[in-house]
Amino acid sequence: MAEVLVYVDHTDGAVRKPTLELLTLARRLGDPVAVHLGGGADTAAPTLAEYGAVKVLAADAPEFADYLVVPKVDALRAAVEAVSPAAVLLPSSTEGKEIAARLALRIGSGIITDAVDLEAGDSGPVATQSVFAASFTTRSRVSKGVPVITVKPNSAAPETAPAAGEVEQLAVTFGEAATGTRVVSRTPRESTGRPELTEAAIVVSGGRGVNGAENFSVIEDLADALGAAVGASRAAVDAGWYPHTHQVGQTGKTVSPQLYVAAGISGAIQHRAGMQTSKTIVAVNKDSEAPIFDLVDYGVVGDLFQVVPQLTEEVKARKG
Repeated sequence: MAEVLVYVDHTDGAVRKPTLELLTLARRLGDPVAVHLGGGADTAAPTLAEYGAVKVLAADAPEFADYLVVPKVDALRAAVEAVSPAAVLLPSSTEGKEIAARLALRIGSGIITDAVDLEAGDSGPVATQSVFAASFTTRSRVSKGVPVITVKPNSAAPETAPAAGEVEQLAVTFGEAATGTRVVSRTPRESTGRPELTEAAIVVSGGRGVNGAENFSVIEDLADALGAAVGASRAAVDAGWYPHTHQVGQTGKTVSPQLYVAAGISGAIQHRAGMQTSKTIVAVNKDSEAPIFDLVDYGVVGDLFQVVPQLTEEVKARKG
């Protein structure tokens, strides 16, 4: 069976959930081969093997941490040459998409970004995408070279399928461009204890109807009760009520959780483009004509300051 390269997104060997989803999808196409760059390969290998990696190609060098994405592109190109894979899969993060684009150019291949599903086809992997502000769903495949595909988080439920996962060293030669841009400092992101927005299974977002930064605690309380991430509409972010890093929409982050709760969000097309692929959508808005209600699975017409706290208390009561 053909092998499929999966780029491992990790922090010092702690494998992030999108990688487990990629391994699950890769098994539909062939035998997953994980590519682990940086330290912690021995720590990551058991997890990668548990989710189906038949082997782990590992490379560790200062370049991966000290410089921007080009060293990782060099490494993935080396992996492609070593394996001759049926496809290369990467997470649809900002970094993942830049690596994918550079890799596709390097190896003369086509690229598909932001896939929400993958399946095997007679002429290569077929990717499903949600396009044009989620107004259309397309199915497409790469017609030239080794398909390079990025996949949105939460596109598949991670499923275990234990495999060998033997670690093999990957020989990488870095080009001149690899050291062109150095990372000079890092500032750890302040932890909120909540899941990462783009990876969360549940997202609770607030919009213009929250009516002030001081009122976002209503949104945060529900998110914490559900174990969810907190999002915000562009209107709320532009008003300075919540940080831009939490913006969901066409000019913010794209999310695809199992459950998306929109409170006080009217549902402008720009916001819908960032959350429309959510599996179940619930909206709370006092305007019964708000466009968001055209999209939702469940809608509540009411004041969010009455509805959301009641929902929070009910969730807490049912949990314990």
